[in-house]
Amino acid sequence: MIIIKSPEEIKKMRQACRIVGAVLEELKSFLKEGLSTKEIEKYIEKLILKMGGIPAFKGYRGYPASACISINEQVVHGIPSEKIFIKEGDIVSIDVGVLYDGFYGDAAYTYPVGKVSNKAEKLLSVTKEALKEGINRAKHTARVGDISNAIQRYVEENKFSVVRAFVGHGIGRALHEDPQIPNFGREGTGPKLRAGMTIAIEPMVNAGTHEVTILSDGWTAVTKDGELSAHFEHTIAITENEPEILTKL
Repeated sequence: MIIIKSPEEIKKMRQACRIVGAVLEELKSFLKEGLSTKEIEKYIEKLILKMGGIPAFKGYRGYPASACISINEQVVHGIPSEKIFIKEGDIVSIDVGVLYDGFYGDAAYTYPVGKVSNKAEKLLSVTKEALKEGINRAKHTARVGDISNAIQRYVEENKFSVVRAFVGHGIGRALHEDPQIPNFGREGTGPKLRAGMTIAIEPMVNAGTHEVTILSDGWTAVTKDGELSAHFEHTIAITENEPEILTKL
């Protein structure tokens, strides 16, 4: 069931989403070569709590950490570890969720560490732009497939592939609500968008095949061919006019 939020509920969501955006912005200056992914996660949790939020991912369906940190060929749901260190040339996807006053915010950003390869640079640029393309189509009376198609078309025009095993989603009082927001599909299909809907749009884009494999930890998804992957996400609200990006950095 798709839940339409009242202006008061969206106001509460803005608070959760502002924390998410602030955390992702802080990470731009915090991330550096030599940090373990566990150190990064501890920093994220500290920031969320300091701003009055609750880490949304910790314990969600058994997930053991406050953020998902996925490096290079890892697509999503990488579990932070004291044994994994980021290094020069890595791209690091960080997905953050926050619960505040009964409502959730969710966003992701992929960070380059130092100088990255030309392929990595292009992948980050295309994925970020694909998210913009999707958001631009998220308008009152449009359909979910319009978002999906815009993302897929832009990515594939740039010779990359969209992950199909994971999709965006509705969000509000629950971290995942209806409708699902795939990053592939046909225009004019799927549920109709209506003012008051709040959704998380999150293209996951691979440099090679769209296929993924889940590692033995049961969470970490990696590209099947070992090629790089990037992930950008925003929580947005559908309005009568332009979509509002709630998790804007």
